[in-house]
Amino acid sequence: MLAETKHLQKPAQYQSSWFDKVIPHIELIAALFSGVLILFGWILSSIGMPAASVGIYLAAFVIGGYAKAKEGIEDTIADKELNVEMLMILAAIGSAIIGYWTEGAILIFIFALSGALETYTMNKSHKEISALMDLQPEEALRVTDGIEMKVAVSQLRVGDLILIKPGERVPSDGKINDGKTNLDEAAITGESFPVSKTVHDEVFAGTVNLRGTITVEITKPSSETLFQKIITLVQSAQSEKSPSQLFIERFEGTYVKVVLSVVGLMMFAPHFLLGWSWTETFYRAMILLVVASPCALVASIMPATLSAISNGARHGILFKGGVHLENLGNLQAIALDKTGTLTKGKPEVTDLVLRDDMTEEDFLQHVASIENYSNHPLASAIVRYTKDRISTELMKPEDMEDISGYGVQAYLGGVQWKVGRAEFVGHEEAGQFENGIAQVLAEQGKTIVFARDDKGIAGIMTLKDVVRTETITAIEALKQEGIYTIMLTGDGEKTAKAIASESHVDAYIAECLPETKVDEVKRLKEQFGTVAMVGDGINDAPALATASVGIAMGEGTDVALETADVVLMKNDLPRIAEAVKLSKKMNRIIKQNVIFSITVITILIASNFMQFLDLPFGVIGHEGSTILVILNSLRLLKN
Repeated sequence: MLAETKHLQKPAQYQSSWFDKVIPHIELIAALFSGVLILFGWILSSIGMPAASVGIYLAAFVIGGYAKAKEGIEDTIADKELNVEMLMILAAIGSAIIGYWTEGAILIFIFALSGALETYTMNKSHKEISALMDLQPEEALRVTDGIEMKVAVSQLRVGDLILIKPGERVPSDGKINDGKTNLDEAAITGESFPVSKTVHDEVFAGTVNLRGTITVEITKPSSETLFQKIITLVQSAQSEKSPSQLFIERFEGTYVKVVLSVVGLMMFAPHFLLGWSWTETFYRAMILLVVASPCALVASIMPATLSAISNGARHGILFKGGVHLENLGNLQAIALDKTGTLTKGKPEVTDLVLRDDMTEEDFLQHVASIENYSNHPLASAIVRYTKDRISTELMKPEDMEDISGYGVQAYLGGVQWKVGRAEFVGHEEAGQFENGIAQVLAEQGKTIVFARDDKGIAGIMTLKDVVRTETITAIEALKQEGIYTIMLTGDGEKTAKAIASESHVDAYIAECLPETKVDEVKRLKEQFGTVAMVGDGINDAPALATASVGIAMGEGTDVALETADVVLMKNDLPRIAEAVKLSKKMNRIIKQNVIFSITVITILIASNFMQFLDLPFGVIGHEGSTILVILNSLRLLKN
């Protein structure tokens, strides 16, 4: 059962076994062993044993070149296209034919070493997802009619009840049916502090139950959990190639054909046209075959892209492909949704203004006692605020009546209370309360709730979807990168203006419908070129799809997560600017790699034609540039 569960939970390429851990090291070990053989062969040759050294060199050829030769031959057969690996095989064989066994073996050694480095880069890029897979439980304790039974996580169904004890990981997304505890949600949100959870609260697969035993009702199958979405996003990012990488791969096939054609010409033309000897002609042709191979150019992009994607995943920024990572570095403008993106997405009480004879405790107790039985969206915020501020027990209202669109009224201690809009409690009196303070607060984008008792307006309470603490930092960081910021919101003009001012965005558009957001994103693309959209809701999905780069908040809706190109798993807005910087650094490193590799190839080819480049230096210059390019790409793995 355990083996079956592993197979169901983990894609084959990410199953953790000793073989998976050894594979990347086999290439490195083979490359290093071939290097030792080359040294031994050189020693034998130096002491007058050339025949013995040839056998040693042959062993170095086979051990060091087997992996790359196998890969090159298989890819050539599958794609019906010659590739860089085949060039290297031909160059090594050609070197041996003309008696340069040492140089041919060194060529194989350095090529194998660069391949091992590339495998190391790939392995590092898979490290985060492998770690994630290890966090996913394979079994769960299902409770049916009071009977506990261990089952594979894949067998859990929506509605099942599972028992999670202290120290155990949550096996699937659900909501707490019984009990309360603290959960470590670092694997999902990156938040280092434990989060208190009680009945009806959501829990996510992969998080750790720290304190109490809880019963959880499964709300999603294991294949659709937020945890699984993270894994899927990283997988898709690692498999999708950037435009630069696709261009290099298309270029490689044509380039290899051109090189082989020129090498074929080089084997004869210099002898007849320039008077070179046949030995010199063939020797220069073999050097050309070595130095003209685009190994460094081919390795300029993919290691850098994988390293950057790996770095982003480690810091809660998930890219769905290299194309989106590349585009982010060219960003000129960014549109941001308000609710749940710039703001917390939940209203909070911000102000209390009371009548002279009313104390804060009495006012909150009466208002919250009524709102506690209301289903209005703002009611829970008022009750939550009250419970945090006072210790007095709430009362049970009598003759409660909810007037849809206006407010709620009820009797408390024989006194009728009305809580709601100005029109509901008396428009004229509400407008005059405390010299019209309500109008001033409304202009700040706040929602006003009036409360009236038998003496008149007892006080007002304001609520607002408050701006996230990190929003201003995020917006300022984007501005420092030269990116124009604009807020798109469905709220009215007053609220939009207030939030835009608090957030420090460059501009805002109020009263946006989903289609309005799409039109605005299109307009921005016409004006700026590369444009990103940040959102978290279903209504943001069309705009996310329209933007050059769609960025979704990790706590957003499933539709937003699936539509977006980049996901901020930690809901941390400043990560957007970090992602932009990471993209710019990646694009900069790729340009460095491409320019460096083309320059080296050009210099080596020119030196060969001028006849002062020997094969050993051609091998070192060519393969050394490949290693340097890969090492330069690995800098993107650093924080």
